[in-house]
Amino acid sequence: MIEIHDLRKEFVLSKQQQKELNTTDTIATAVNGVSFNCQPGRVFSLLGPNGAGKTTTLRMISTIFKPTSGTIKIAGIDAISNPKEARKKIGFLTGSTGLYARLTPNELIKYFADLYGVANDDFQERKEYLYSLLGMHDFQGKRIGKLSTGMKQKVSICRTMIHDPEVIVFDEPTSGLDVITAENIIELIRNCKEQGKTVIFSSHIMSEVDLLCDDLAIIHKGEMLFNGQMSDFKSQMQTDNLTEEFIRIVKSSNTISA
Repeated sequence: MIEIHDLRKEFVLSKQQQKELNTTDTIATAVNGVSFNCQPGRVFSLLGPNGAGKTTTLRMISTIFKPTSGTIKIAGIDAISNPKEARKKIGFLTGSTGLYARLTPNELIKYFADLYGVANDDFQERKEYLYSLLGMHDFQGKRIGKLSTGMKQKVSICRTMIHDPEVIVFDEPTSGLDVITAENIIELIRNCKEQGKTVIFSSHIMSEVDLLCDDLAIIHKGEMLFNGQMSDFKSQMQTDNLTEEFIRIVKSSNTISA
């Protein structure tokens, strides 16, 4: 389970950043008072336009960023005061995560399994499950630097999941991938849900959100515009589809704040 309350993240702006943003402010607020819960066995989608605060929120949940204020609990663990223990419960996937180009998938996955203290029998069973699900057997011994974008993403997913985490955080997991690789990831998310894991993901692809999502939140300019069940969101829609409704809500927020 993920429990977020009144989460806030501020960044200090350098003079160069102030110039680029055309502002005299020395502080930028990326996330402002965000609260939501993600339940086990359900898929939670965090939606928002570019720069809305999605990735910052997911990185705070994953203990990469420390919030300015607010609380984060991961499977009952205070992720701010005890990030090391919380991290053991988390699998975090982002498209910007780098891989060691000189290693093979086998070497990299074993390295991360060892970091998490995965027993060898558990590692072999987990590795076989993930390799079969993602179709990784054919390139498991090749250097990662020689792999395609889709293959590298599969390696990243396997690294994220090798320790069998209770909480899965996916930041744009299918962005830029071919249809087959994207379908592998969708199948993995479904499997995580069936296994009772807590899954949160961000996506710009509304068909994926509609297909996978049980609960969702919309964030814009660091603040929450909607937080609830997908069924409630659909029942309140004033437009014909999810994309149009998302755009309507964001534009309405811009009008109110103007």
